[in-house]
Amino acid sequence: MIAQVLRGAGFALGGFGWLRRPGLRRYLLVPLLVNLLVFGAAASYSLTRLGDWLETLLPASLGWLWWILLPLAALVVLVVVYFTFTMVANLLASPFNDRLAERVADRLGHRIDEAERSGAWAGQILKATLGELRKWLYFAFLALLALACWLFPPTTLLAPWVWLLVGVWIFAFEYLDYPLGNAGLGFGGKHRWIREHRWYALGFGGTLTVMTLIPVVNFAVMPAAVCGATELWVYCERRERA
Repeated sequence: MIAQVLRGAGFALGGFGWLRRPGLRRYLLVPLLVNLLVFGAAASYSLTRLGDWLETLLPASLGWLWWILLPLAALVVLVVVYFTFTMVANLLASPFNDRLAERVADRLGHRIDEAERSGAWAGQILKATLGELRKWLYFAFLALLALACWLFPPTTLLAPWVWLLVGVWIFAFEYLDYPLGNAGLGFGGKHRWIREHRWYALGFGGTLTVMTLIPVVNFAVMPAAVCGATELWVYCERRERA
C-alpha cells in the first residue's frame, strides 16, 4: 500500500520532467497559458476573500477550538478555490490535454490501437458531453458529502480532512481521465480502474494537491499532471499484462 502511494507520488512529480522534452512543446503551450490566466485569477480572488470564508467556516464562538481548526480551514479554502479553478482550466484545455496524453503514451511505446481509438471517439460530441456531465455530477456529489461534515457538530473536526481526501481523489480522477479516455473507457470503466488502483491514485492526487498550492509551480501543474497520469496508466497496464 505505502509503496503504491509513493509510486503514485513519484509519477506526479515525474510529470514535470516531461515539460522539458522536445516535440511536446506545442501540446504544452496552450495548457500552460490557460493555467497562468486561470490560476492568476484564482490567487487574486482567494486572497481577497479568504478572511470572509474563514469567518463563515469557523465562527469565533468556537473559542479555543477556532485556533486549532484555523490552519486546516485555511488549507481547505485554498484547496477548494484552486480545485474549482482547476476544473475550469481543464475544461478549457481539454482538447489539448487529450492530445498531450496521447503523445506521451506514444513516447512510452504504448500506442492506442484502432479498436481502443474508435471506442474512445464513439458517439463523438454527444458521448463526450454526457461523459463530462456525469463526471461533474460525480464530483459535485463528493463535494456535497464533504460539505455535510461541516454542518453537523460531531463531524466538524473531521471535515477538513474529508475535504482534503475528496480533493485528492478528484484531482487523481480528473487527470487520469485523459489517458483512460484515450484508451476507450467510459465513466464506469474509468471509475472502476481508478478504484482498483486507488493507492496509486491517492499518492498521485495528494502530490498534485500540494503542488497546486505552491506559487509559480501551480502554473505548470496541469500539463505535468496529464503527463504523469499517462505514465502512471502505462505503468499499471504493463504490470497487469506482464
